[in-house]
Amino acid sequence: MATALHTLKRLCLEGLGRTGVFNLVANSAWRRQRLLILCYHGVSTDDEHLWNGALYMSPAMLEDRLRMLSAARCTVLPLGEGLERLYAGTLPERSVAISFDDGYSDFVTQAYPLLTRFGYATTVYLPTLRCGPAFPVFALAASYVLWKAKGRRVHAPEVRREPLDLRTAAGRDEALAAVNTAGRRDNLSLEDKNQLVAGLAGAAGIDYGSIVSRRLLQIMTPAEVTRLAAEGVDFELHTHTHRTPHDRAAFLGEIEKNRARIRELTGRDARHFCYPSGNYAQAFLPWLAEAGVISATTCDSGLATRSTSPLLLPRLVDTSTTAAHEFEGWLSGTARLVTPTRSYADRPH
Repeated sequence: MATALHTLKRLCLEGLGRTGVFNLVANSAWRRQRLLILCYHGVSTDDEHLWNGALYMSPAMLEDRLRMLSAARCTVLPLGEGLERLYAGTLPERSVAISFDDGYSDFVTQAYPLLTRFGYATTVYLPTLRCGPAFPVFALAASYVLWKAKGRRVHAPEVRREPLDLRTAAGRDEALAAVNTAGRRDNLSLEDKNQLVAGLAGAAGIDYGSIVSRRLLQIMTPAEVTRLAAEGVDFELHTHTHRTPHDRAAFLGEIEKNRARIRELTGRDARHFCYPSGNYAQAFLPWLAEAGVISATTCDSGLATRSTSPLLLPRLVDTSTTAAHEFEGWLSGTARLVTPTRSYADRPH
């Protein structure tokens, strides 16, 4: 059913684009009253987009997206300015803001040079716990190593006694669950988790040293954050550990640790927030306000309007699987008219 609906939406957008509806909507007063916030994550240094197209896209694809923004004559605004003008009712035509979640090191080497070439401002939502350790994020590295070893059976007794069967997607999912379970045992440190993935890679015949040395799946360094902030990149809140506890004190602690570290690295107080993994709840809203947060972005698809809660802002999560015509449809605003409203809060948990 979902596939049929996606096909219908694709055909609808293709038809609307051919008949000039995109241009009509893009130039309308309706579109001028709305802000499109784009969301990206990683930009591949190697083959990460082939491993996880929902998290990574190739540099060539990102360049195509930025070129499409320019061709559509979109006005790309810094996030803070875009939100101020949204609620003041003074947005320029076809307003867009660009955000990157998680602050991967490839933002520095792959995304930032492209953004600079096009002259586009961007916001990076930075979880600060892993800003410093010179090794990959554990869960991502484990998944990537298992994908690189697909087609094999791997003996990794530090994960479980039985061999890991990586010959099918289901087998790799099961193996990843086992690795994550092993990572939670005995409250392993980040360094211990890295050694666990290194051992898994060695058992699978994967060159983990190369993954580490090329800084795949790593968060940018403190020095990189400081340099990019001085050059105009906006670093904002994403919690310290990339988690959203459902306990008020723990939640506020995540925000304060995150803000303190960003202040230390950039010299400014971060006041905009992004829900890690798009996970939000109504209970978080008063806690964010208490913490002095003035905006919070979700992963719900949509365009922000003056009636949108500033603590529940929708975005377009642009991925390797988003077709070009669909992206163009969102730039014009037309895609919003044919996309059902969906909320993380509506999903089964």
